[in-house]
Amino acid sequence: MTTPSGTISLSQVNAELGNPPGDTINMGSTPVRNLASVPSGAIAMSDLQNKSSVGFVTATGGTVTTSGDYKIHTFTSSGTFAVSDAGSGDPESAVVSYMVVAGGGGARADGAGGGGGGGFREGSPPSDPYSGSPLAATSSLPVSAQDYPITVGAGGAAGSPSAGNNNGANSVFSSITSAGGGFGRAIDPGPNANGGPGGSGGGARAQQPGMVGGDGNTPPVSPPQGNDGGDSGPTAQSPSTKGAGGGGAGSAGGNQGQGGGSGVSSSITASPVGRSGGGGGGGNQGKSGAPGGGSGAGNGSPAGSNGNNGSANTGGGGGAGGDSAPTGGAGGSGIVVIRYKFQ
Repeated sequence: MTTPSGTISLSQVNAELGNPPGDTINMGSTPVRNLASVPSGAIAMSDLQNKSSVGFVTATGGTVTTSGDYKIHTFTSSGTFAVSDAGSGDPESAVVSYMVVAGGGGARADGAGGGGGGGFREGSPPSDPYSGSPLAATSSLPVSAQDYPITVGAGGAAGSPSAGNNNGANSVFSSITSAGGGFGRAIDPGPNANGGPGGSGGGARAQQPGMVGGDGNTPPVSPPQGNDGGDSGPTAQSPSTKGAGGGGAGSAGGNQGQGGGSGVSSSITASPVGRSGGGGGGGNQGKSGAPGGGSGAGNGSPAGSNGNNGSANTGGGGGAGGDSAPTGGAGGSGIVVIRYKFQ
């Protein structure tokens, strides 16, 4: 609510302050001075025209940009979201929209599966006009005047054909935790060549028959933060056969010989950006999440070539290295974005 921009009465001032209509107004009181934005001296009725008692969130931390009436705090590394004022007078004033993306899973080489995309979680109130992803919850996150530690998860490290099952690391803001992407599997001692579980699961190795991709949305949340990695085929294949794709936030990883799962696109930063795509298995592509390009995922590489890394601050899974390659690709690091109305 806002006072009139023209002639104004004391009863309208009382209404804006939340007082009963007949209350006596002390023009020098703190509530009246705050409403008028006159910290000292005489207050005229004209000082109270077109004023609102609604307070908005005031905070620091990360890289701060604005889009219309909204401030956007972007954390590309761990830090602190420090709220000095949580706002008052409006149900939407003490809440924030958020996007929390974990680090993508790392991949290995030699017919390996691609790394899974980092867990993707997003939420906003219906009143926020930005275009959220298909995974966005229609709920905001309440905040109070305090410091909120922000954790931005690193991508999982790249691995060799025989070692390096490296999930991405979790990203955290308040009660929201996104799980790191699952690792893309190569051969280990024994028959296990399943992909690793995580926000999205890693892809299975091509050479081992009947292997399955890692479970996505692990641990489970709603809406889901990701999808399963792709499976191997029913029969044994040579190491040069293309591995399965890692899962992405938008779809499951492709099975043996197919690409990584798609990421999702969000405009929480005021422009559409794709994130949390699944890495390609050995020789395969990381799959796009329109309109976000490759959604940060690394492509799998042909024989003899190392896998490609996921892009920084996208949560994209690492691409697997080809047959006889020394290593796969690392997962991309995560990101945390917080958005709220400030005027």
